[in-house]
Amino acid sequence: MTEQRGDKPDIKPFPGPAGGWGSMRSVAEILPREKVPPIAVVELLRQNKPDGFACVSCAWPKPHPPHTAEFCEEGAKATAWEITTRRTTPDFFREHSLTALREWSDYALEEHGRLTDPLRYDPETDRYVIVPWETAFADIAARLRAIDPKATIFYASGRASLETSYLYQLMARMYGNQNLPDSSNMCHESTSVGLKAAIGVPVGTTTLDDFEHCDAIFFFGQNVGTNAPRMLHQLRSARKRGVEVITFNPLRERGLERFTDPQNPIEMATGGETVISTQYHQVRAGGDIAVMTGIAKYLIEADDAARASGGEAVLDHAFIAEHTDGFEAYAAKMRAADWDEIAAAAGLTRQAIENAARVYAKSKAVMAIYGMGLTQHVKGVENVRMLVNLLLLRGNIGKPGAGPCPVRGHSNVQGQRTVGITEKTELAPVAKMKERYGFDSPTEKGLDTVEACRGVIDGSVRAFVALGGNFIRAVPETRAMEAAWRDLDLSVQIATKLNRNHLIPARGATYLLPCLGRIELDQQASGAQIVSVEDSASVIHASRGRVAPASPNLLSETAIVAGIAKALLPPNPKVEWDRWVGDYSLIRDEIAAVIPNFFADFNARLKAPGGFWKGNKAAERIWQTPSGKAEFLVPTGLDAAGFADAEGRYRLMTIRSNDQFNTTIYGYDDRFRGIKGTRQVILMNGAEIARAGLTDGQMVALESDAGDGTTRVVEGLRVTTYSVPDGCIAAYYPECNPLIALDHHAEESHVPAAKSVPVRIRT
Repeated sequence: MTEQRGDKPDIKPFPGPAGGWGSMRSVAEILPREKVPPIAVVELLRQNKPDGFACVSCAWPKPHPPHTAEFCEEGAKATAWEITTRRTTPDFFREHSLTALREWSDYALEEHGRLTDPLRYDPETDRYVIVPWETAFADIAARLRAIDPKATIFYASGRASLETSYLYQLMARMYGNQNLPDSSNMCHESTSVGLKAAIGVPVGTTTLDDFEHCDAIFFFGQNVGTNAPRMLHQLRSARKRGVEVITFNPLRERGLERFTDPQNPIEMATGGETVISTQYHQVRAGGDIAVMTGIAKYLIEADDAARASGGEAVLDHAFIAEHTDGFEAYAAKMRAADWDEIAAAAGLTRQAIENAARVYAKSKAVMAIYGMGLTQHVKGVENVRMLVNLLLLRGNIGKPGAGPCPVRGHSNVQGQRTVGITEKTELAPVAKMKERYGFDSPTEKGLDTVEACRGVIDGSVRAFVALGGNFIRAVPETRAMEAAWRDLDLSVQIATKLNRNHLIPARGATYLLPCLGRIELDQQASGAQIVSVEDSASVIHASRGRVAPASPNLLSETAIVAGIAKALLPPNPKVEWDRWVGDYSLIRDEIAAVIPNFFADFNARLKAPGGFWKGNKAAERIWQTPSGKAEFLVPTGLDAAGFADAEGRYRLMTIRSNDQFNTTIYGYDDRFRGIKGTRQVILMNGAEIARAGLTDGQMVALESDAGDGTTRVVEGLRVTTYSVPDGCIAAYYPECNPLIALDHHAEESHVPAAKSVPVRIRT
């Protein structure tokens, strides 16, 4: 299967803004391509609305009242992808073996359409064959009972509802298992670890209202135009009232440069644009600790000088004294930092860093927005802690317009953790579940994503159940994982579409179980069901699907989980799987009983237009830390990358295109970067290309330089000129995941360090 149906690469600079007519054309292109029904336009107008459905892609908060069109280009693509009329039926698998399908591209596999029937892999024919649901549940349960529960992984991708997620973790724990990694382990676990240690909560403290009260926004490592485009409305409004936006990001990203609002007729008619970033600093990959050290050094020394001369203090000393611990050791470290070393590690000039610091010093309320450009480094947790340090210096947590704002990816990944999908006992309501259901949950730490991969490779993991996702394609060490996966005793994949993970069968049994999508009507015994999700601002929303299911043979995710659980677990009169599947409001009652601090009166509160906020103690300046205060951290160094520079060694950043969401590839048009028709590129600046003796358009390979003796190579990459810092290159995820060593991960959080991977270019 060709990379994209006969198209040749077309690479040239894109002159337009984020949004605007480019977004409109992109949406208009995908709807007919996916052959969506006429109801699609109506459904798009229901997206992220109180009486509609929560977008199946990103978790950006949903304003109330909503915009007329509360969806972005990426969200429209996700909706079209789900309600497509294309189908992948059992006939398709009679025509195509898994060996043949492994030659297809990621795009072609998913674009073929929705799965329609439960399937089991037949090793004799190398094909999936249809299997009755009850037969599948019975065999899966029998195989799980034959395996040590500790040798099974229950993975969740981040899309499943709160209701399904709660049942999933309950099933796993009743089975005797706490191996509950999810996609947070691959992206924002550094946030969960870092914020929890620093301020006592594992999530951000801001809401959409804070955009109306801030007077400065600091961005670190987040591409809003591709990864959370609806945020551009809040950024545009903030800029219109004079808020400064200071951006630190290695690549020039169009959404952080300028935006034309597709819902503003005047801007669309006149080509009007809003400049987003008032300062844009292309920090070196891994250089964020250095940047934040420089800003803090400037602030602390300016405060020292002001206090010595009787001037106005720069720091919020009252806040620091009342609410923080560890300031003096941190301040001493910042004062001792050397500016030449800071600038070298950041890849920026001292003046550039001081320019940003001056904005911070004069601002009364600062939001700090960040993404995986901070979290996916060896020192990713320190990145998050250093960001909190900056906020604490001027009391920028727990007041209007201020606080950390991590931008989560999958639409309910934060909510899954809230209801217990976690490998960490302290984050799960195990005592309450024991009291309510009468079973002893495991208490030892389960396996996270990196540890699960190690277990698959070394053979200690024998079974893998996946609630969505494309696990093998999303994780590091791709080739070793594919080889080891074939030795599993059981692989169960709950999915809506075919992806590459489904093409790697286990030695024992492999099941592909198709489920309803969130946008589809979920009809159960008590009638049409609603589900709930949590956005990245900790607001819980109802989601109502009403599109006709892709097949009458589909089950909801909730029904599939309950079906496996009933076959797997001994009867328990306190655990009513059938009643819960028949009426999801009963599941919400269970969640409210087990997690009352967040979900008391769950069903009643879910009816509120715009959802309900679950609350955040740090936003109230209540610090649930051992000291009872917010904690300053003294950093261990200036570089987050975790490896030294060397001649010919580059820092690879894996990136997403404008035409994808996580491992889902919607097409081959990365419009904002001007790359069309291919994903096989390496982005480098022109001077770096010349220094390496390369030419634009030259085909090369990338080779891992992890130094562990393992050969990892990705070939067939086109050298492409782009604005990237010296010593750094960028290439697409997941194509370059094979280059990431499994041991190259964030300390403490184990997030794969995909934003600073040591590689060499091979010609």
